[in-house]
Amino acid sequence: MTDRIRFLFNGRVQEVTDIDPTMTVLTYLRTVARCVGSKEGCAEGDCGACTVVVTRLRNDALEYRAVNACILFLPVLDGKQLITVEQLKASDGSLHPAQRAMVDCHGSQCGFCTPGFVMSLFALFHSEERPTRKRINDVLAGNLCRCTGYSPIVDAAERMYAAGREDQFSEREVDTCAILESLRRTEMLAMSWKNRRYFAPSTVAEVAVLCQRHPDAHMLAGGTDVGLWVTKDHRDLDTIVYLGDVPELQRCEVSASHIEIGAAATYTDVSDAIGRFYPDFAEIIRRLGAVQIRNTGTMVGNVANASPIGDSMPPLMVLGSSVRLRRGTDTREVSLDDFFVDYRQTVLREGEFIESLRIPVHAPSHLFGAYKVSKRFDQDISAVLGAYGLRLEDGRVNDIRICYGGMAAVPKRATACEEALLGVEWNREAVHRAVETMHRDFTPISDMRATHEYRLLVAKNLLRRFYLETTSTGAPMRVLEYVE
Repeated sequence: MTDRIRFLFNGRVQEVTDIDPTMTVLTYLRTVARCVGSKEGCAEGDCGACTVVVTRLRNDALEYRAVNACILFLPVLDGKQLITVEQLKASDGSLHPAQRAMVDCHGSQCGFCTPGFVMSLFALFHSEERPTRKRINDVLAGNLCRCTGYSPIVDAAERMYAAGREDQFSEREVDTCAILESLRRTEMLAMSWKNRRYFAPSTVAEVAVLCQRHPDAHMLAGGTDVGLWVTKDHRDLDTIVYLGDVPELQRCEVSASHIEIGAAATYTDVSDAIGRFYPDFAEIIRRLGAVQIRNTGTMVGNVANASPIGDSMPPLMVLGSSVRLRRGTDTREVSLDDFFVDYRQTVLREGEFIESLRIPVHAPSHLFGAYKVSKRFDQDISAVLGAYGLRLEDGRVNDIRICYGGMAAVPKRATACEEALLGVEWNREAVHRAVETMHRDFTPISDMRATHEYRLLVAKNLLRRFYLETTSTGAPMRVLEYVE
């Protein structure tokens, strides 16, 4: 075992010991490294002012990803490279193309958000060649600006490619790869600080042992929820088991029958694979948080968190997904229909953890749809998220699954509505009769996101929309009036 965090920063390998394992990267930068370009705006991964870039070796090449430093724990950097805005200028003092483009396009006023925007542009510069304006908008959705307006910043994103994609980082990539290879661990990282412990195992077997030895440990994958427990709730996390250094848990494998997703695979890792079969699901993922969140957050973490408004659960349940649970050397597979017990409660037993998620690959005749309704298009939590799976035989409903998030204490199937449609002709009269049964399935609450009347109305009308999109008639259906 080792108790040292080692990462590449500012051209040097940093070795850190004897620190709070829940110290965020942002706190380290501003209070220890004295690099204050990265700012704290929200401390919850929403505003992007703290954006930094983390690079790691993947398939013998460098992968550049923008992340939120405000909710990323410092030990997660072990074996990786951290890049901040202070490092972007060349040795002769000239600005990086992302910085120069921001200046030329007048992309900054007060400047508070500018370092975060620049780092998002820098990650894009190294990851994609000449992205579309739509893609640029998506990349910048996780960076908020209060005074400049976004048009000049989007212009800067296009302008930064004018002189090509070479910079001092690309010139040093061979050396950087060699350094990161030398930092690759073959043993477990185990740290202790006061009464807190942090473990970063390198195999699934080690994870299983740690979970049994420390049944109250907090599983850490992306940290997009766990980080907020520290920055917002000010909770003390006594024991953490980090899953992100286990190769088996980072996998996303596609077979003829399933997509298998490991517990540490991020949304960015899995989005393309899911989108090949279920474009609507990939669009739900695109609207989940922002690029910085999707670069670190994991789908398995979203499931384990068991939030009733977790965006991935309704599509997963409609597709008939299951989770593989492990305790020691014993494993079991549980359908997501049976996984959620009550509000933020699951069937996980003491010492058990989710090893992987299995999404069935359905035949092309299987019809699937998913829709998210929220106050903002980007960077917002769902008021209602509806997902639908349908098989027809001679125009009749052979099988249907309907699931909603935001309508109950758990992600929940609309079983009464499903029963009303099963075996009948798929037409608007049948759908109209079915939506009238939804009050038997759900009694949603009113909160800051929506009233219970609005939620029920939206749930009904999303099913109507799914009907319209799965029929060739295009005939408009009667839509209920808006309820205040």
